Amino acid sequence: MLKGVKVIEMATYVAAPSAGGIMRDWGADVIKIESPRGDPWRVFPTPVKDAASFGNPLFDLDNRGKRAICIDTSTPEGVDVLKRLVRDADVFITNTRPGALERAGLDYEALKKENPRLIYSSVSGYGMVGEERDRPGFDMAAFWARAGTCRTMTPEGANPFPLRTAAGDHVTGLTTLGGIMGALYEREKTGRGRLVETSLLRTGIYMMSSDYAMQLRFGKLAPTPPRERTISPLTNFFQAGDGHWFAYLPRQTKRDWPELANVLGLEHLAEDERFSTPLGRRKNAVELVGILDAVFAKKTLEQWGKIFDDADLVWAPVQTAAQVVVDPQAHAAGAFVEVTRSSGETYKSVATPVRFHDGEDAQPRGDTPAFGQHTVEVLREYGYNEDEIEALSNKNIIASGRKAAV
Repeated sequence: MLKGVKVIEMATYVAAPSAGGIMRDWGADVIKIESPRGDPWRVFPTPVKDAASFGNPLFDLDNRGKRAICIDTSTPEGVDVLKRLVRDADVFITNTRPGALERAGLDYEALKKENPRLIYSSVSGYGMVGEERDRPGFDMAAFWARAGTCRTMTPEGANPFPLRTAAGDHVTGLTTLGGIMGALYEREKTGRGRLVETSLLRTGIYMMSSDYAMQLRFGKLAPTPPRERTISPLTNFFQAGDGHWFAYLPRQTKRDWPELANVLGLEHLAEDERFSTPLGRRKNAVELVGILDAVFAKKTLEQWGKIFDDADLVWAPVQTAAQVVVDPQAHAAGAFVEVTRSSGETYKSVATPVRFHDGEDAQPRGDTPAFGQHTVEVLREYGYNEDEIEALSNKNIIASGRKAAV
């Protein structure tokens, strides 16, 4: 799909590289620029003792198939190398903070002079404008805490809890990808590039935008209550008799309660004024949830699942990660892929979230690159001769095929 699109990625960790990673799966040529220290995500600790035999699945996920080069862009010579790469690139992706980019001469205005058609994608914690634009921000800080996502999702009375690894980053990566693709489409009509800005803060706010729309319109927002006192007690989690939890979601119609009551053998309560209206169910949530808990405890999850499916009701089991990775429907939906290492061995990983039909689908385009693996190869492609490459290497402006400093 993106064959022929050249992407220069000067980014670390996850939010920005994940956008480049999806573009690589879609066929783009993605050149990942790392400093002499390397991307810190390469050495993020994994939960197994024999980590070497497994590699780093976190880094692999967002960097498979890219070409990795090392350039010290803190030097004028390194900046000149990057600018040469950018001159025929389609997209430049970075999560370097705006002030640092300006000081290095690698901000949008500087690179636009090198390539007016360039789509310049800036990913940051707090955006490119404002007093805090250069504040460092990981997803747990900017996306989860500052954006109000954590507080809004945390049940009333409970303590805030950490965000799972890179969850906000990957949402921001998808946001970034959407902006880049929109700008590429516009460029097909205008011939001009554009600055595309995304941030963890703004993405976190948008993810909770239904709640913020209520806050902005009415000046208040109901907190997230525990399941026994939820605003809509039918939209809830329940435990089957075998201990397994499941989610149940009504369709938000007048038939919600009578429909469920009849399926559960509670026909005598279908017209009960305590439960027959949304307001009644809200006022009597504790009592209603108690009644439903008692009923659901009488059958296993498998039994309830068949009953719900036969009645065409909306439900889903609450699964662990171990269950999801062997879920036949997740595999049928294309959620997982086989990645082939350069050694010929394969391993399973997560697929990009879009399936394309009527043509080649999005697939991994190769193994995870070693630090600086493609430095010489790429510089040769861009017209550097052997003497120039050797001179840059001797000055430590570039590095190839050695271990990163991190």
